[in-house]
Amino acid sequence: MSIHTPVRIGPAEAKLIEQLGSVGATAAAERLSVIGLPTRKVENYHYTDLKLLLRAVPELAGAEKAMSEPALRIPGAHRIPMTNGVADIDGNEPAGVVATTVKGSALSERDDLLVRLNAALAAETLKLEISGEQATVLHIDRRTEGDAAHMNDSVHVFLADGGKATVIETFSGTDETHLSNHASYVAVGKGAELTHILLDLSPARATNFAVAEYHVAANARIRTITIHVSSVLSRTNLYARFEGEGAHGDFTGLNLVTEGQHSDITLELRHAVPKCSSKPLYKQIARGRSVGAFQGKIIVERDAQKTDAKLMMQGLMLSDDAQILSKPELEIFADDVVCGHGSTVGALDEDSLFYLMSRGIPKAVAESMLVRGFLEEVLDPIENEALHEALEGVVEKWLLA
Repeated sequence: MSIHTPVRIGPAEAKLIEQLGSVGATAAAERLSVIGLPTRKVENYHYTDLKLLLRAVPELAGAEKAMSEPALRIPGAHRIPMTNGVADIDGNEPAGVVATTVKGSALSERDDLLVRLNAALAAETLKLEISGEQATVLHIDRRTEGDAAHMNDSVHVFLADGGKATVIETFSGTDETHLSNHASYVAVGKGAELTHILLDLSPARATNFAVAEYHVAANARIRTITIHVSSVLSRTNLYARFEGEGAHGDFTGLNLVTEGQHSDITLELRHAVPKCSSKPLYKQIARGRSVGAFQGKIIVERDAQKTDAKLMMQGLMLSDDAQILSKPELEIFADDVVCGHGSTVGALDEDSLFYLMSRGIPKAVAESMLVRGFLEEVLDPIENEALHEALEGVVEKWLLA
């Protein structure tokens, strides 16, 4: 018989338990009442203690009208709005794209608080089936609208064998104290090439959670970019699994935090088969009294011989009050592999700054040039010019704020 030590239930937990009960998610409600919100004692939440950081939960989101203006302008991209969990499919999708909705969440089989909440509270999933080699660009505009609300939405992306596509998901909403929880399930077919971007543009008072699960088939290529720039509390959980030989993944991200913000990107990358390669690269910049956190784990299973995996986190602190936290890990069960990880955190390089200033460049401009150079490695591989410019604009706005 298992014995659980009772936990103190705070206001946020009590509200979540009430909301789970209201939709009949009894098991999820009972589990939350027993274990509570994750604290720093939970390994995956060591840097983001939700019991401490999540103070309140608003009412569940109701229906709201889709906004006509996009959260991010990307010329040439096909936009699909999702407002408070409901997709607005206009039937004019590009050739090779089929958009439908199905009931419930795309995620359910993982022991993760955010997954359990989404599985219980997401009413429907936007399902996108993409085929062809026309390098389709899709913008899923996911928004939380109206008064302060707790909203869960869900997306399922399937890229067929040999297909090519870029999918960007933006998270935004009205200037309220929203709690948004987004789920994405992404399957990449054999020999397919996918760029998948998660961009948090939520209002400054909002809390934004996201979970993305990736399944990568043989000889596929995937590039992911996770960008945090706005929410007071932001957490993205990334789960990736190589399921076919010869696949490669570039898992990348920018965690940009400023005064009063706490932002966390957590990656679990599993090499389950031989002859796959991955190169996770995450960069963080923190200024003011803020916290940027990254946890990354690469797991190489026993059968995953000939794996080539290199994990790197680089942090740049622009103030004495900023914190950048990093925990890269390797868990290797195969013996014929090339794997490594690293983490560096520091301030702007004084020698580089001095050199630029000696060339007559003002200090503020020189500092800005060095920061932009630090970020370029993540954004430069984006081949679509319009998307590249749009993301550069997001970063530029943050730098100038």
